[in-house]
Amino acid sequence: MRSIAHMDFETMRAPFENLPPHVVEWGLDIILLVLAVAGVLALHRLAFGLLGKVVRSSRSAADNLVLEKMRKPTRYAAVAVALVFVAGEIPELALLWEAIAGFVLPALLGWIALSLFHALIAAMIMRTDISVEDNLSARRRRTRLQIFSRLGTALIVFITAGLVLLSIPVVRDIGVTLVASAGLAGLAVGAAAQPALKSLIGGLQLALTEPIRIGDAVIIGGEWGWIEEIRTTYVVVKVWDERRLVVPTSKFLDEIFQNWTKTTSQLLGTVMFYVDPMTKLDPIREKFMELIESNARWDKRVRHMQVTELTRDAIEVRFLMTAKDSPTLFDLRCDIREALIQWIAAEIPDAIVRNRLLAAEPLRIEGASGPPSAAAMPSAG
Repeated sequence: MRSIAHMDFETMRAPFENLPPHVVEWGLDIILLVLAVAGVLALHRLAFGLLGKVVRSSRSAADNLVLEKMRKPTRYAAVAVALVFVAGEIPELALLWEAIAGFVLPALLGWIALSLFHALIAAMIMRTDISVEDNLSARRRRTRLQIFSRLGTALIVFITAGLVLLSIPVVRDIGVTLVASAGLAGLAVGAAAQPALKSLIGGLQLALTEPIRIGDAVIIGGEWGWIEEIRTTYVVVKVWDERRLVVPTSKFLDEIFQNWTKTTSQLLGTVMFYVDPMTKLDPIREKFMELIESNARWDKRVRHMQVTELTRDAIEVRFLMTAKDSPTLFDLRCDIREALIQWIAAEIPDAIVRNRLLAAEPLRIEGASGPPSAAAMPSAG
């Protein structure tokens, strides 16, 4: 048995004895590299498996989100750690790692920081429910989170790109030259970056002063819609007919616009009506009260009828009503207007405004038996 085993081992080792020493060394280096990468990937999978069990036991969905966001960048970071350890044993790999480390390490660190930052922002956004009726504070928090998310993303990408570029000797030398002549370079860079810096500061000002928030109902440029998205350079407004307006951020800081949900979403609306001057108004008032009380869109705050104008041909009547938000108020006004038109046409059609033309009577002169003569007519002079 021993002789057979010894003979088999010698047979397996024989082909490798004929290989050059450097080939055998390369093969061992590759095996070591593969084992190191496989080992750290196995440890990474095991660690995230254990963390996944811990996270699944909690009730918060934000923990799962953070874990999933960090899975991929930490996997590549683990591979980089394996390369660092193996590079100490393999001179050729150490030279290669020194050449690419200046790019890889800042990029990996920036990726991890960006993933963690986005995961934390997304977790906080998940906790701001804007589907509830009173969502003012939730919309305020979501607006700030989205703006700070974009500002933070731009800052992390800028720092990461700067660290990567500084690892290139030629670029680093150019940077030193620019710093030495900072006067001219500063003016040139400042002039070129003025629009970007203005947009960046404008986005930060929107987050701090809050003239608009996500979900606000606004009128800007003659268009009515909701704030759908706020970025550092522009704002997306979803118009009522599902069009999108892309509005520069500066327009909300430098120009006048209407915000219907600045403090609350409740609104007061009007319906204007015109009836004949001979119309009795009490039946119309009673019908309006009946219609508004039976409509589920009315929020039971304000209901009122007023005569706001009287002209030769019509009475202008204004109906006031309130609703919880602008879409509901628009539908409520349409309901009341339609119901009043139908009721007036069916019950009191004489209230419909009309133009009256009275025929002029013929001119009569006392003591004359026939029509007036031409001499009796007034002259045109």
